[in-house]
Amino acid sequence: MTNQNRTSEMITARGLTKTFRSKGQVVEAVRSVDLDVAEGELVAFLGPNGAGKSTTLRMLTTLLPPTEGEATVAGCDIRRDPAGVRRRIGYVGQGNSGGHTQRVRDELHAQGAFYGLGRRETRARAAELVESLELGQVANRQVQSLSGGQKRRLDIALGLIHRPELLFLDEPSTGLDPHSRANLWEHIVELRRTTGTTIFLTTHYLDEADQLAERVMVMDHGAVIADDTAWALKESLAGDQVTLAFASATDAAAAAARIGGSVDDSAGADRTVVTATVSDGDRALPRWIRELGDAGLEVVAATHRQPTLDDVFLALTGRSLREEAAAAASAESAAAASAA
Repeated sequence: MTNQNRTSEMITARGLTKTFRSKGQVVEAVRSVDLDVAEGELVAFLGPNGAGKSTTLRMLTTLLPPTEGEATVAGCDIRRDPAGVRRRIGYVGQGNSGGHTQRVRDELHAQGAFYGLGRRETRARAAELVESLELGQVANRQVQSLSGGQKRRLDIALGLIHRPELLFLDEPSTGLDPHSRANLWEHIVELRRTTGTTIFLTTHYLDEADQLAERVMVMDHGAVIADDTAWALKESLAGDQVTLAFASATDAAAAAARIGGSVDDSAGADRTVVTATVSDGDRALPRWIRELGDAGLEVVAATHRQPTLDDVFLALTGRSLREEAAAAASAESAAAASAA
């Protein structure tokens, strides 16, 4: 990455709070959020629907005024200089931003003019983005004729037309098939590698955050409840899960007492399973098999699973973010089918 040695802050927020009134009651959507994002970072913002992620993004992008608190984004105060913030950032929301009946290239030219770019600069920048985001074959087509993946790549291009220092992405790959998701992220990662743009994103896809983000922030009930690298969060909050199977419930109970695990007798009539969470499962597993064997407790099957970010969320909140995301996606599909 071109700016890996930079340390200046691109986002700084202190006590950022947003409350709404609903049915005569005050609802605290975001509660005193503090955050810092360094120049050049790619930070993932995780949390279930209603956690306050999108509200936080809307405050940071000046689309929504905070009730309390302060923030500086790309060197500009979100309260005193919202126009300065908007000049320096790109924002890709959850909906498609291109005009349905407009041509792809025309949308890019119009966006460049909106940001005050000259005609020659706009056309050159649009051509550059069309090539880098592989939109050349659809550049003269109407936006409404594009596939979901092509529309999201156009959204990214519109957000990058003015070469922003900071790009906000709100659920950028929601609704895309796995191939389109992978393709979109390939383009985003390459653009970031070549330009050093800071990226701050929300996502329901835990694999995206795990593989791509240098830092992960977890939000729940309007507050940031964890902030670290994905590896550190998994290491400290979740741990590796080791599963050992035994031929009898008696052996399983004795083994659980020795290794500090818990017994699960739902595996079937012919075996009982013991599960344990440790920080070094790859080392603990062979050691436990050996020690339990020496004690006359034969392990008939064993597995070792490294933690995921969903395990982290489960450890923090007692809920599975993956299951909540799947439920939300199912609800969206049902609503779309009902409206059709």
